Amino acid sequence: MNLTIHTTVLPHEDPDASVAFYRDVLGFEVRTDVGTGTMRWITVGPVGQPGTSILLGPPAVDPGITDDERRMITDMMAKGTYGWILLASDDVDATFDAVQAKGAEVVQEPVDQPYGLRDCAFRDPAGNLVRIRAVA
Repeated sequence: MNLTIHTTVLPHEDPDASVAFYRDVLGFEVRTDVGTGTMRWITVGPVGQPGTSILLGPPAVDPGITDDERRMITDMMAKGTYGWILLASDDVDATFDAVQAKGAEVVQEPVDQPYGLRDCAFRDPAGNLVRIRAVA
C-alpha cells in the first residue's frame, strides 16, 4: 500500500479573509473556489506542490451536527482551539518575519523547543492555529 497525505481541512468563517491570508500572507496558490457567500470551499496549497492542499470550508455544515454542536464548534473556533495545521520552513525566523510583516496575528515568536525543533505560530482569520516548524 502506498498512501500519501493529499488534503487537510480547516474551517473558515470569512472566505475572503481566509483566501487573503493563505494567498497573500503565506504565499499559497488558490486552486479551487466553489460555492457562494460564506458557503465556499476553497483549496489552497504551496506553489509547485500540486499534491499537497488545504481545503478551507465552512464549519459545521454536516447535516448530522446538532445546533448545540454547531455552537460549540463556533465557540472553539473563536478561541482558536478547533483547527490547526503544522507547516515547515527551511528558515523559520525569516518566515516569521515575513508573515508578521504582513499583519498576521502572532501566537508564538520563533523559539527552540525542548524536544529539539524551532518553531513559531500564528492564527488565521478563522482562529485556526498555523504553526511553522523548521525542516528537520
